[in-house]
Amino acid sequence: MTEVFRALGDPTRRALLDRLHERNGQTLSELCRGLGMARQSVTQHLGILEAANLVAVVHRGRERLHYLNPVPLQEIQERWISKFDRPRLDAVSTIKKRAEENAMTKRPDYVYVTYIRASAETVWDALTSAELTAQFWGHSNVSTWEPGQPWKHVRTDGSGIADVTGRVVESERPTRLAITFEDPAGGTEPPSLVTFTIEEYKEIVKLSIVHENIPTPEDAEAAALGWAAVGSNLKSLLETGAVLPQAPWDMHAEIRDAQMRARD
Repeated sequence: MTEVFRALGDPTRRALLDRLHERNGQTLSELCRGLGMARQSVTQHLGILEAANLVAVVHRGRERLHYLNPVPLQEIQERWISKFDRPRLDAVSTIKKRAEENAMTKRPDYVYVTYIRASAETVWDALTSAELTAQFWGHSNVSTWEPGQPWKHVRTDGSGIADVTGRVVESERPTRLAITFEDPAGGTEPPSLVTFTIEEYKEIVKLSIVHENIPTPEDAEAAALGWAAVGSNLKSLLETGAVLPQAPWDMHAEIRDAQMRARD
């Protein structure tokens, strides 16, 4: 939290966050326009925002695209603001707006970043283990995890029903995994793509989840809530040996249930 408040204490950094809120996925050159300061100074400000986990950087070819990461702001409002019954900071509206604005681009629709005290191998094993995903995700992810092979997001009630299916696009243990998300009912929407990037640094890893080509604003809203819940539960499991005492996605069950009904 100290780094977050330090980052937010500078008006230039707040202006950069405002720009990313208005239009996410900007390059350094785009963010420099109109600021009236040297490129190197803007780079330093972005570095502080990235260190505070308020900005996530995604590489697309030679470009570095900067995205607002709402998770630390959400944690602040959950810790303090909500206690005084002030309006909740709605990270979901940011994600929905981003999905609508970037619907015609190839830039990511949603970026989630968290830091976990674990090794890259441990995080990889958790993401690809049917047993562990059942614990922190509420479904078992089943696959051989070889490129081109199918994967299934299977319910844990013994029914064998897969609520999501897809293909493994990339599999580079223990640093990168990319999978498609498809409608098992065979809908007409093109599949979305989810990429997990695991970067190890000493005793921690940076886990980035990029979800591209989300079909609708409603799906983007569900993805924003879902990835925050899954990421938090995974972090708790690997750092404490136990998932959170309540399933975090149950806080937004009505959105999840509406999404499931839309698929039926």
